[in-house]
Amino acid sequence: MNRIELLTESHDGAVRLDVFISRKNQELTRSYIQKLIEGGMVRVDGQAAKASLKLKPGQIVEIFMPDTKPIEAAAQDIPIDILYEDDDIIVVNKPRGMVVHPACGNTTGTLVNAILHKCDSLSGINGVLRPGIVHRIDKDTTGILVIAKNDNAHIKLSEQLKEHTMKRNYLALVYGVLKSLRGTIDAPIGRHRTDRKRFAVVPGKGKRAVTHYDVIEFFDGYTLIKASLETGRTHQIRVHMSHIGHPLVGDELYGPKKPKIKAERQMLHAETLGFIHPVTENYIEFNSPLPEDFKMLLSKLTKL
Repeated sequence: MNRIELLTESHDGAVRLDVFISRKNQELTRSYIQKLIEGGMVRVDGQAAKASLKLKPGQIVEIFMPDTKPIEAAAQDIPIDILYEDDDIIVVNKPRGMVVHPACGNTTGTLVNAILHKCDSLSGINGVLRPGIVHRIDKDTTGILVIAKNDNAHIKLSEQLKEHTMKRNYLALVYGVLKSLRGTIDAPIGRHRTDRKRFAVVPGKGKRAVTHYDVIEFFDGYTLIKASLETGRTHQIRVHMSHIGHPLVGDELYGPKKPKIKAERQMLHAETLGFIHPVTENYIEFNSPLPEDFKMLLSKLTKL
């Protein structure tokens, strides 16, 4: 059992207990916080309290977190499109609907499960649930990822990500006709204040996030763009494009509630990945063609 102690301060204001915990512990979901409170695992000044309790400055909030049982990723015979493989790295073309690595409540059917079936070992830097994972893309985003087979490869690839020298280009279909042929969005991203599943532009509080974009083609009411990542925040392209008023088509989280066009997923594809090989030190680059569902949707649009 892990105990966390929090002290309410004057700048917190008269905030609900569940909201206060959510703000102080962004890694906890609102639903998990509710379960802890309902189970009597949260106390205010030594007493069990309801989620709706309005806190006052100077109160002590105690959270008792049950110990979690460790889980490990298991190998599964799942077909996967491998673009390149050697003793140090694997480059794959991830399909839509596949989660990159296992997590609580979703331990099978992921890219890691598939890769483990084909490799004897992967780098262990990210632990037993994310072996080899250097970077990620969303479940319904398609395209290219590089996996590290050993720690040396993982460290050197991670350094390229940190120094923004890894080339990562995406194709995205967004709502509206962009006014500029190219642009840069430099806006910090952090957790949404009320919806913990979402991220948002959070001035002064979020982490720096930079997305460059170029228009590929204009359609009637839509624009196909190439987005290049300078940083790698969660949902970065989706959040940034929504922030400037051009959310991705098919994006249920950041797009319009009543979409004008039907798409079963966000139209985002990791088209190009380029980096210095961690051992040979040669630059290598990989490209992935648009998947069929993306091409089919484009064929239904009217070009301008």
